[in-house]
Amino acid sequence: MPSIKDAKIAILSTDGFEQDELIKPLEQLKAAGAQVHVVSLKDGTITGWDQDHWDKKVPVDRTLDAVSVGDYDALVLPGGQINPDKLRAEPQVVEFVRAFYQSKKPLAAICHAPWLLIEAGVVKDRQLTSFNSIKTDVINAGGNWVDREVVVDEGLITSRNPGDIPAFVAKIIEEVEEGRHQDRQAA
Repeated sequence: MPSIKDAKIAILSTDGFEQDELIKPLEQLKAAGAQVHVVSLKDGTITGWDQDHWDKKVPVDRTLDAVSVGDYDALVLPGGQINPDKLRAEPQVVEFVRAFYQSKKPLAAICHAPWLLIEAGVVKDRQLTSFNSIKTDVINAGGNWVDREVVVDEGLITSRNPGDIPAFVAKIIEEVEEGRHQDRQAA
């Protein structure tokens, strides 16, 4: 597995995240050498949703009000229906996602998480994918929706569902490596 040693990655989530879409990227990005923080609106833990029930609790490493875009090399947005729907109603979350997009650093969203991208106003004229049930939302927001396991458009990384996680995480790692390489060349 490629190494992204010393990279800092935020996973922004709240209660109701699709369990695999947070836990697997968290584990795989750490295994690739990144320092990964689960960021949420509250301290303590957040609880995952597994198909039809509340399940695993994940510790929150940082609250959103204690971090900035400059702290991280990439931002990951897990899906599920509950998590992104709750987060897109929070102005500070929407502003953080918008600011991260504007930073040109890798921004990754899976499943229903493109709802946050839509709310932040960053999908217009971008190619992306999502869970099929929000395809119309993406199109109505001006995005060019495609049905592929992973799509990258200028650092915006999207995938459809938990089955796409291997390709999703591989693309996050690739984009972080590329971004860090460009930063070293510019220095």
